[in-house]
Parts: sequence; C-alpha cells; structure tokens
Amino acid sequence: MTTDQDWMAQAIAQANTAQYRTRPNPAVGCVIVKNEQIIGRGATAPVGGSHAEVFALKEAGMQAKDATAYVTLEPCAHYGRTPPCAEALIKAGLKKVVIATLDPNPLVAGKGLAMLNDAGIETIVGVLQHEAQAQNRGFLKVMAGGLPYVRLKIAASLDGRTAMASGESKWITGEAARQDVQHWRAISGAVITGIQTILADDAQLNVRNLLDVDLSEVVQPWRVILDRHGQLPLQAKILRSPATVMVMGPYREELAQLGVVQFEPQSLTDLLSTLKSAYKIYDVLVEAGATLSTSFLQDNLVDEVIQYIAPMYLGQTARALNQLNYESMQQRFQLKLLEVKQIHQDIRLRLQPVQHCCASHIEPS
Repeated sequence: MTTDQDWMAQAIAQANTAQYRTRPNPAVGCVIVKNEQIIGRGATAPVGGSHAEVFALKEAGMQAKDATAYVTLEPCAHYGRTPPCAEALIKAGLKKVVIATLDPNPLVAGKGLAMLNDAGIETIVGVLQHEAQAQNRGFLKVMAGGLPYVRLKIAASLDGRTAMASGESKWITGEAARQDVQHWRAISGAVITGIQTILADDAQLNVRNLLDVDLSEVVQPWRVILDRHGQLPLQAKILRSPATVMVMGPYREELAQLGVVQFEPQSLTDLLSTLKSAYKIYDVLVEAGATLSTSFLQDNLVDEVIQYIAPMYLGQTARALNQLNYESMQQRFQLKLLEVKQIHQDIRLRLQPVQHCCASHIEPS
C-alpha cells in the first residue's frame, strides 16, 4: 500500500518543477489522490499565477470530492493576487489534507490549517517536513523574521587556493562543476560579489544554462556589486543587462542612466535587510573573493557554504580562499559537513557554520 510519505514525495517532485520560476513566492507542489491513484497534480505558477492546489484541483475536477490532497506547504488562508487555497480545498469537498510543513508567513501561520479543521477536513502535518523545508529555505527563514538565507560559494584547489597570485582563476573547477553553480544562482534572488571579481574575471553572474530547463521561465537573480570606490567599468559584461544589476557604492549618474539600482555603502547586515524588505529577496548566493567572503563569515551571515574542490595544487604563492586569521585551534571557524558529492573530477561539499547548527531557522538537508 502506498504511504503518505510516498504521495508527499510526489508533491515534492511537483514543487521541484517550479523551483526556478516562482520567486519571490515559494515553490509548492500538490497532488490529489483517490482510490490509490493521483487524479490531480500542480505546482506554483510564476508570480500572479495560480498556486499548486488550484492546478491540482482543476485537473482532478469533480473527482476531488472525498479525495486526499498532499501539499508541501500549508495552504494559504488570505486573499492576495489569488483567492485562498484553503478555501478552494474546502469547496472541492476534500476529506483529508496532508501538509508537509506549516507556513510561518504571518498572513498564513496556522490559519490555513485552522480553516481546514473548522470545515471538518482531517489534516496531518509534518510528513516529509525536512525535505519540503529544504525547497524554500530562504522564504521560510525570512517569513520567520530572519535575514535572507545566504549561501557562500567557493571554488578552490586541494591546497585551498582560489586563484594564482596574478588573479588568474579560469578555470580551477571543471565544466560540470561550473554547470552545477548555475542551479545555485537560479534559486537565488541575488548574487553578491565584490568589484575585484568583476575587474579580474569580467563575470556576468547570471543564469545562462540549466540542463533541461527553458531559460525563459527562469527568474534571473539580481547581481549585486560591492563597489565602494566607484570602479565598475561601463563596458563590463555585467552591464549588458543593467536592469538586474545593483551597485553599492558612490552614486554615479552614468549607472543611473543605464537603469542600475544604486545603494549607499552600508554594512552587510543592512544590505541583506534592504534586499529582503525592499526587493523581496530571500535567498542570496555570494560569489566573491577572499576579502568579501571572509567578511560574510566573520559577521556570521553565512547559512551554508558550497565549496568545490578541484584535484590540483596551485602552490603557496596562489591566493587563499579566505582571510581568516587565527592563532589557536580554539579560535578555529568550525563547520558541519552536510553533503559530499563528486561532480566529474571535482568534489562539492555542502557545509554549515557551527554557530547555525542549533539555531531556530531551517537547517539544510
């Protein structure tokens, strides 16, 4: 017999199909089951479109009466761009709704669950909760009152070097690892970098290639450049798409004419707060050099480190991956290993700073 976990896994798979298109909304999946058969499937549409439950109910039609819905996030209970999904499930005559995780959004926060219960619908909460939370880490963290979820991406050699002394860094990792980075950019509302990375690599930091994904459906991340001395060249490749570029630094009229968003210099914490409140950016990827990467680490702003390790040595004169400077083992910056994956000839580590291991926000899977 198929279990609740099996059906919820199908709903999570539906949510995965929407992961690149829904920002700033969470990616949610729903399946409706009756007589051991899926009669409706749905995933969140781009902003302004229907939620997962609506698509699943439309496919199920009249068969939805007395069926069971499996949804990866608590159905909404408020009127926004779309009517409440909890109300739609009630009207369709569902007998049971299984929810992977509750929604900390103050507009929902148990209200959707209460609506279902008040209507006499049986509910179960917490089925594959961890897996469902992993799909929307930034959204859940921000809705619970936190700053955006920050991933720090690093590519280094076996001896912990990220570039030659000259700044040359193309390429430490192989093509497959660089392709993998496209996913992390695509699930991020913003990619933050420093001006030295732009000057050294002329990086664009956009999503250019996702396997088996139509790029026209991908919400491109903002590219945020920290440029305190106004060094960004107007011919930089990143300015070919200026409408998704932000620069933190002195005001420059020539950038304003291109449509670039500009911020006055501020702390990293304040920058993250601005991205959250003004632009609904909930997931941030930091792709930067040692100086900026170290600042994010030292300010305890990193939720997850994604480190690619290439099978090579670059030598002691090459640039180190960070500028942390400790004199004793007691001072060390400790991380918790979450995942190890081989990507062709490279290794990808996912790690969590230890100071976050017991915090209240969502721990990565």
